[in-house]
Order: sequence, then C-alpha cells, then structure tokens
Amino acid sequence: MNDRAILEALFGAALDAAYPDGKFAGRLPEPPKGRTIVIGAGKAAARMAAAFEREWGRPCEGLVVTRYGHAMPTRFIEVVEAAHPVPDEAGMAAAGRILALAQSAGPDDLVVCLMSGGASALLMLPAPGLTLGDKQSLNKALLKSGAPIGVMNRVRKAVSAIKGGRLAAAAAPARLVTYLISDVPGDDPRSIGSGPTVPEASDAEGALAILRQYAIEVPAHVEAAIRANVVADVPPPGEMHMLATPFMALEAAAAKARELGLTPLILGDALEGEAREVATVMAGVTRSVVEHGMPAKVPCVLLSGGETTVTVRGQGRGGRNAEFLLALALGVAGLDQVAAIACDTDGIDGSETNAGAFIDGSFTADAAARGIDLAGHLARNDAYSAFAALDRLVITGPTLTNVNDFRAILVR
Repeated sequence: MNDRAILEALFGAALDAAYPDGKFAGRLPEPPKGRTIVIGAGKAAARMAAAFEREWGRPCEGLVVTRYGHAMPTRFIEVVEAAHPVPDEAGMAAAGRILALAQSAGPDDLVVCLMSGGASALLMLPAPGLTLGDKQSLNKALLKSGAPIGVMNRVRKAVSAIKGGRLAAAAAPARLVTYLISDVPGDDPRSIGSGPTVPEASDAEGALAILRQYAIEVPAHVEAAIRANVVADVPPPGEMHMLATPFMALEAAAAKARELGLTPLILGDALEGEAREVATVMAGVTRSVVEHGMPAKVPCVLLSGGETTVTVRGQGRGGRNAEFLLALALGVAGLDQVAAIACDTDGIDGSETNAGAFIDGSFTADAAARGIDLAGHLARNDAYSAFAALDRLVITGPTLTNVNDFRAILVR
C-alpha cells in the first residue's frame, strides 16, 4: 500500500468505530407503559435515530435535528435539518418542537435523547429576552475567538432555553435515557451538545467572564438575559450511555495499523490549542522519531485526536485540520519518509466540503515546483487552497457521525 492508502485505511477504521450501528444492544431500557419519545440533535443524530429504531424493534415517536445534508431515512422518528456551525431559523424551530415533546412526557413515558457533536448549534433555542440574531452574532464571535469548544459551550448554555440541563428539567418526571457520541476532549457529557440532559446549576457569571476574557462585547440586554436565565429546579441525573468516543476511534486505528505492520503510538485523544502550534509540537515529535527512534521506532504511526482551534487573522479558506497539516508540512520539510492525514470525523473540516487533507514526502517539493508559497497560505489561514491546488484534499462527504478530529503521522 502507498502512504495515502495506508492513511486513509486508518481514517476508515476510526470512522467505523465512531458509528452508532449495533451499539444500542444491551443498553436499552425496558419498554414503558406509555409512550417512547425519541429526541436528539447533532451531526450523528439521524444515524443514531435509525440505529435506535432497528434495535428498539417497536413503534416510537419523536424528532431529531441534524446538519443540512446529514439526514438519512427513518421509520418512526422525524429528521429535520438545520444550519451548523451558525444556527438558523430551522434549528430554532426544531429545538422548540423538541422542548415541547419533552414537556409533553408523563410519568409512564420514556424519553430517549440522542446527542452528538454539533448539537450546540443545531439545538438552538434562545433564552427569554434573546433573539436568533443575538445568538448568531455571539456564535460567530465565539468561532473566531480561538476559544476551546468546552469554553464556547459554557457560554452557549448561558444563553439557551434548552441546554445546560434545561431539556432534562422539561422531561421530568418521565424516565430519561441519553445516548451520546462524544466529540469533546475528556468525553464530559456536560460538554457534548452543551449538555441539554445533564442537570447542572446555572453559571451566568462564569459565562460573562469568558466573554470578557476573549474580548467579546455583548449588548446590555444580552448580559441581562444571561443573568436571568436560571435553572430553578435541577432534576436528578438520568441514565447515560456513551456509544462512541475519540479514544475508541484511535484504538480502532491503532489496531488497523498493527494489521499493516506498523507500530501505533496514541499521543492522546484530547489535544487542544492553536492548530499551527499543535502542529509545531507534532513536527518536533516526528523529527525525534526519525532521528532518534523515540518515542517510537519506524515504521510507526503517531495517532492523536481532540479539537484544535484557529484564531482567524486572514481571509483565506480552510479548516483547523487543513491548517494543522499545512503547519506540520512546513515543520517536517525535508523528511521524505513522513506522510500524514488530518481530518474531521464528521466529514467537514470547517466550512469547506473536505474532511481534511494529507501530505506525503513530495508535498513541499511539489508546492515549490508550482510556485505555491505554503508559508504565505498559512499566514492568511488559506490552507484549503494550497491542498486543493496540490490535489491533496480528503473528501468523504458527510459521515453522519462525529468523534472530533483524527490525525495520523506515518513514519517509514
């Protein structure tokens, strides 16, 4: 196999481990006396709904919301699509209907919630006193700020009528069971989709402190709404089951690497920070492998996950994985035995149509031969254009799952 085929096989193994199919077995509750209401949100919501229906094997009702282009057929559960990462009217309408379904549940009913990455933007219902425009403006500012996903979600909870345990409060006293596909470092259920079914106390002052830290100015009415958006009655936690996580995906990729005669080294499933800075560190580790055989001997593959961030300074095109990989390519320039892939497991890197990109030993030489200034592309956050020009984009289309970013560095 050539380098690209190996890297794509590792990515494929990671994706297979991230799907919900077959993972509800042994984790289903007893059928209720009353209704089975299925609600949910996220990039994997439609696939989770279809998988749940197959395993449940009896009628149910409900609604899930997913990103545009991420729907799939279901028998009983309605699937609607909305915008991500900046919410829109469709997401707000779906969130209102989902909240109403939860509120309609009685003590003999079962409420099943399906949550995956992307739910924070898709399950969007403004707190009293706020508008869709308020939330869109705030979301755009957060996305450009460079704040980690967990930090952004703390603010999203504070301006939501449904996140931060508010959906759980609405479903009481019905039995509530939540199934999750994690896209966050540490797999904290409070951060997956901003924890709509994870009871917790409100944190208005913490959210306002984050906005000040990242120099995000908000109007007075937004600040007032955040302070007033308090969860009055925090219900006890319901049942929760983790169907897929970033580490499960990395373990599957490691197993595939062993099949291919490579030594895998998992560097972590929760790497965060500026994409280009993480790449600088990874380039140093890669050079150590080449020059010293540490922390692994060749042939090997360095695996990592998590979610980097990009502080947008330029006007280029590109996502965090492309930016990471472009910075890595510059850091390992001259090492012909190194190849790498970096992709978002949801199939969309940022706002483009690619999952990510790959590099091989000829990447920087090919760029130089074609007069492509890689450092210039990086400086203006334009990694996508560089990889597109050099035919090294990875395009999968929507994968209908999401366990965050996948990175593999192959050293022969």
